[in-house]
This record gives sequence, C-alpha cells and structure tokens, in this order.
Amino acid sequence: MAEPLYRVELTASFLERLASIQTFLEEADAAFAYDDLLAGLRGTVVPNLTRFPFIGNRYLDQPPQSAEALTQLAQLPPGTADALRVYLHSDYLILYAVDVVKLTAYLLSIRHHRQLSFDFARLWP
Repeated sequence: MAEPLYRVELTASFLERLASIQTFLEEADAAFAYDDLLAGLRGTVVPNLTRFPFIGNRYLDQPPQSAEALTQLAQLPPGTADALRVYLHSDYLILYAVDVVKLTAYLLSIRHHRQLSFDFARLWP
C-alpha cells in the first residue's frame, strides 16, 4: 500500500523570506538565481516533501545555541518543536513543519547560505 501524499503549503513568513532572497540576489547581480530557486522549489522541493515529508533532518538534532533562539523555541506550544525539520536544497536552508494529522508540510522559512554577511559597516553604520 502506498504512503499518503502530503500537501505542501507556503506560509506568510516563507513568502517574506523569498522576497528578501530575491532582493539579496538582485543586489548581488544574480537575479537569474532567483528563477533557479523558484524552479527548484517547484520541481524538486515540493515534490519531494509531497512524497517524503520527513526527508529533512529534525531541527532539534542540532538545537540552537543563542539565547534569542532558545527563548523563541521555549515559546512554542508543547510538542511543536518536534515537528520542525530542516531541508537543504542547493544553496538554501529551508525550515518546515510536518503535521501528520492534516498530512501537510508547512514551509516556514528559507535562507540563502550567503545572506548573512560580514559587511559590518553596512549592518551597523
């Protein structure tokens, strides 16, 4: 018997992060990479999560170390953190949650690995 297929839903926070990645890539003269990202999401990430929602690593396998992240994690409803998973796709890290009752994977956030910069003058003028 085949495993059930999951729906994949994009949250508002995920869409906001996509917009920030688009801006980041445009500023780096790499706007073409945004089109590649969207194609990868449609052609690889969503189909993979539809069939294999637990493909990503558990988020808590490498728990956060910063006080801010630990505080935010503690504010989640009980058991919620266990549903968080991390999917690596190309140059991107995707945070998502799996709801086994609703058979849904929720894309929560995405980051390009180079978005965090050491350009301190720009970050702290």
